[in-house]
Amino acid sequence: MPYGLTVKHDHGGKRLEVQCPHQNGLLYVVPSEASWVCAEEYLHAHALAGFFKELASLKVPQVKEVMQRWGLYFREVPVANSGG
Repeated sequence: MPYGLTVKHDHGGKRLEVQCPHQNGLLYVVPSEASWVCAEEYLHAHALAGFFKELASLKVPQVKEVMQRWGLYFREVPVANSGG
């Protein structure tokens, strides 16, 4: 498991395996009302970027604190023009 992250394609969704010597878990990503616009191969990236965008924009001190505790920061960047 290079770098502790593995993306596995399951029928109808994705499974992200997240592992290190101290933590181990699975994150399941399935189609939802907010992800219908994205192609299936990008479902996990679309869902995570959207989730962190919304989470980071919440004005809830506990959310900011727990993200900082784990060293997680999210910044939205412009989407590259795909020419179409």
